[in-house]
Amino acid sequence: MRPLTIAASLALTTALAFAPSRAQDESVTPPPAEEAATEAAPAAAQAALQGNADQGRMLTYTCQGCHGITGYKNAYPSYKVPKIGGQSAEYLANALHEYQKGTRKHPTMQAQAQSFSDQDIADIAAFLSSLK
Repeated sequence: MRPLTIAASLALTTALAFAPSRAQDESVTPPPAEEAATEAAPAAAQAALQGNADQGRMLTYTCQGCHGITGYKNAYPSYKVPKIGGQSAEYLANALHEYQKGTRKHPTMQAQAQSFSDQDIADIAAFLSSLK
């Protein structure tokens, strides 16, 4: 197995193991007004997050395995792996959020994105957008 696949699987398994289950939280139901505010919060929170490029540098070590190799192509199906260094922070953050939601399809990227918080994504986007 490729190390990236192993790392993605481990990250996803770890994230799921430490995620609180819904069964434990059934006794705590937020009031309706709080629910509406919670639903609107993710979009506003994403816009308000400031990325930390130094923290993002530490989070992108697995990204370099594919995206850091000039001319790298995936074996099957064969396609070029895009260069992500120097892309706009907004584009990178949107792409990672789309992988999290499943609206962008790529199994490895979806597994990677699932392990990131909104702050992690902001940090990763800040670091990668600073590369030239």
